[in-house]
Amino acid sequence: MPVLTRLIPSPVVVDIRPGALDNLAGLLHDQRISSSGKLAVAISGGSGAQLRERLAPALPGASWYEVGGGTLDDAVRLGDRMKKGRYDAVVGLGGGKIIDCAKYAAARIGLPLVAVATNLSHDGLCSPVATLDNDAGRGSYGVPNPIAVVIDLDIIREAPSRYVRSGIGDAISNISAVADWELAHRERGESIDGLAAAMARQAGEAVLRHPGGVGDDAFLQVLAEGLVLTGISMSVAGDSRPASGACHEINHAFDLLFPRRAASHGEQCGLGAAFAMHLRGAHEESALMVEVLRRHGLPVLPGDIGFTDDEFVSVVEYAPQTRPGRYTILEHLDLSTDQIRDAYADYAQTISR
Repeated sequence: MPVLTRLIPSPVVVDIRPGALDNLAGLLHDQRISSSGKLAVAISGGSGAQLRERLAPALPGASWYEVGGGTLDDAVRLGDRMKKGRYDAVVGLGGGKIIDCAKYAAARIGLPLVAVATNLSHDGLCSPVATLDNDAGRGSYGVPNPIAVVIDLDIIREAPSRYVRSGIGDAISNISAVADWELAHRERGESIDGLAAAMARQAGEAVLRHPGGVGDDAFLQVLAEGLVLTGISMSVAGDSRPASGACHEINHAFDLLFPRRAASHGEQCGLGAAFAMHLRGAHEESALMVEVLRRHGLPVLPGDIGFTDDEFVSVVEYAPQTRPGRYTILEHLDLSTDQIRDAYADYAQTISR
């Protein structure tokens, strides 16, 4: 009887611990990612300069490239500059914008990407997607998974705590996203990948139920692992479905309707997830999300990030337009403006008890 298996696209190595950055050169050599030390390293023009000074002696064969921003044009220019060298790999060293630009550039020139995250603001550090600003707003571009992920918890602690809080909101929103995926499976017959769903949900649950805070290594370890697992779950599914449902539709609507006032990705996703869970009648789960988000200093009401109730109603009403074809609790209920207003009033009253 044949034994059927499948290959799961994932990094060759994931190194999450204090001091991980100090062994970057050794890790790349030992894993045969770059035996020669010929690397193209993408960094930001700000904080990246300090990391370059720290790492340059251990990476004598590396070429360093400053990334201007997080646009598609920036990523294309980065790839064009890098293709002139003969490198073993591209290293994206920084936050989400730097890593996404490096992902796209590496894919463009056919080199593996090593993601070295300096903050934990969202789950894109290990995902098969590069999110880049373009002339039409913002686009998501399919790219290969990073071949390696390095997260130095000492570096993470040095980043502003708002970045960690954003990552918490993004991780917790997995729970709502998977519930939306299961809803689409039941109502529309949409195919669901059980492994991808399990990985994303358990990543979110681990963060949701961990008693620690943003200053604890144990909590940062769980959060970092959760964000990496979420990225891998998207690779397994071949889609962002495990981590993107009504929560992310609401986030995208904030960004599109109020681009100059929008909060961080994770703040908006966490708020969207708590409200979406309330909409589907999962009031206990929504209340637990609200409790944990509040404990970590994340918003649970639109007023917490400077929006009025009416503005939030308009965001929820517009949200389904941000992902045409995606079926979530918002599409399922298909609420009118007045019904959204009533549902939000009930949510606000429920969480204030």
